[in-house]
Amino acid sequence: MKRLALPLSERERRALRAGDTVLLSGTVYTARDCAHKRIFDLIDRGEPLPFPLRDAFIYYAGPCPAPAGKACGSCGPTTSARMNAFAPRLLGLGLGGMIGKGEMSEETRMAIVRNGAVYFAAIGGAGAIYGNAVKRSELVAFPDLLSEAVYRFEMEEMPLVVAIDSEGNSIYQR
Repeated sequence: MKRLALPLSERERRALRAGDTVLLSGTVYTARDCAHKRIFDLIDRGEPLPFPLRDAFIYYAGPCPAPAGKACGSCGPTTSARMNAFAPRLLGLGLGGMIGKGEMSEETRMAIVRNGAVYFAAIGGAGAIYGNAVKRSELVAFPDLLSEAVYRFEMEEMPLVVAIDSEGNSIYQR
């Protein structure tokens, strides 16, 4: 198991291989479908984004409210294929990678390769584990979207698997 700290440089991302297991720490941003649509609207209008894309990681998740004494409630991954319409363009704009559940499209896989990015798979049904890995949470954009708003998480040892590496190898094609 590799311990990784975000941000990851392109060189660090390129050293990862499909099937590697990691404990990821550092800043990730949550965003699901609705947030992605709004991010694209901002990009298309040339307006500032709620977080820097360069080398950032987006976790496809919608956190549950935090219980007393915790930074976050349960926060499991959503189905990544729903973000295939957005991922290639965001990767082209500098996104370092994504965290989600399940396969992604061939177009997204090729964008990962072109941009030296990485896609980590989180385990569906393990939302409590991922929620416990969140040490700090801050709402950064689109509060009206509630759990689908964009949050900045400070993660500590989030357990993940490299699902698609920067060479295009995929655990789903093995």
